[in-house]
Amino acid sequence: MSNFRGVTLSYKNAPVSVRDKVALSESQIKSIYSKAKDLFPISELFIISTCNRTEVYYSSDQDLDYDLTKILLIEKNILDINNYQKYFTCIPEHDKAIQHLFNVSIGLESQVVGDIQIINQIKHAYQWCADAQLAGPFLHRLLHTIFYCNKRVVHETRFRDGAASVSYATIDMMDTLVANPSIAKVLVIGVGEIGGDVVDNLADSKFENICVINRTFQKAEELALKHGLRCAQFAELWKEIELADIIISSVSVSEALITKEKLEGLSIVSHKYLFDLSVPRSIETDVEKIPGVILYNVDNIQAKANEALEMRLSAIPDVKSIIASAIQEFEVWEKEMEVSPTIQKIKNALEQIRLEEMARFSKQLTEEEIFKIDTITKNIMQKIIKLPVLQLKAACKRGEAETLVDILNDLFDLEKTKVDSK
Repeated sequence: MSNFRGVTLSYKNAPVSVRDKVALSESQIKSIYSKAKDLFPISELFIISTCNRTEVYYSSDQDLDYDLTKILLIEKNILDINNYQKYFTCIPEHDKAIQHLFNVSIGLESQVVGDIQIINQIKHAYQWCADAQLAGPFLHRLLHTIFYCNKRVVHETRFRDGAASVSYATIDMMDTLVANPSIAKVLVIGVGEIGGDVVDNLADSKFENICVINRTFQKAEELALKHGLRCAQFAELWKEIELADIIISSVSVSEALITKEKLEGLSIVSHKYLFDLSVPRSIETDVEKIPGVILYNVDNIQAKANEALEMRLSAIPDVKSIIASAIQEFEVWEKEMEVSPTIQKIKNALEQIRLEEMARFSKQLTEEEIFKIDTITKNIMQKIIKLPVLQLKAACKRGEAETLVDILNDLFDLEKTKVDSK
């Protein structure tokens, strides 16, 4: 069995500027898959890339950490390889790489603990990996074990309950305020760290009519293009505010950007919901005196997010217990895969004896008798093999498989038996 390894770059060891440059699109991941298959002795390769992390996992007898990250950086047109390599952390140990992938997939390693998006991102990444034929039996089994583990976490814990970040909490509150999110007009003002996070999350929400606006138009345009959204020039701010049903402001200002005086001059047909995520505040609190205007500030939203976060944090021990159980089951499967060649050798040895004995007497038998004896001897062989197989699997769970394999090798003289790969 080849060693499973990982290389990770995340918000824990790289600033957002680096993460943005290294983040991979679907087409870029597929391009790396194609190149890696041609260049390296690699049996399995799995790449994850989100706004908070870019990670590479692979199975190989060789250390390809540097080579794979180099291909990744070249794919992103980053030529200063050594300067960017320092942001990657290597996980060379098989067991630790498995544990890390579990933790990432379930949401223990997310910037927002219990992130509900990460498991879907893992599923998309798995599909691309499978399409590239770089998911072997090990990776298939590992990821399906992770998906089952995630179902247990969802159904048995409160780890995914509530909105545990300001951006998630904002969208969660928006969802409860409007009857039809798909037609509600949303305006996001400011695309800094918080505003950008809001837009990223909105892109995966029920809200479809979204406009992004920023003082530096290029930043708004880049983010809008990334998610297929509309953007506008900052000079059109008040026109967009008048059109919007929901306004999210996260700009850095010395005095309020949205004031009661300016807002009163607009035509407000129904309700207008304002979310002020700025510190200092960018929306005057007096705007609530205008009929139809409802304001939520960062303190209201943060309180909601903190409550959800506390709930998720309290569920972590249960989540870790579920992950530990899943990993233990996976390790048993791994050990069973190690003894599968021995099982196949026993089957081949018995089948060879059966066929030789059938050949000795077949000339003296009718076709009907041959058919009956063939069926009987096959059934006998299956019953004979059943106990050694069960004992081997039980020995795997006890960690004693190696001793039993040696005994069976000697007992059946298996070293002379070739494994049938069919």
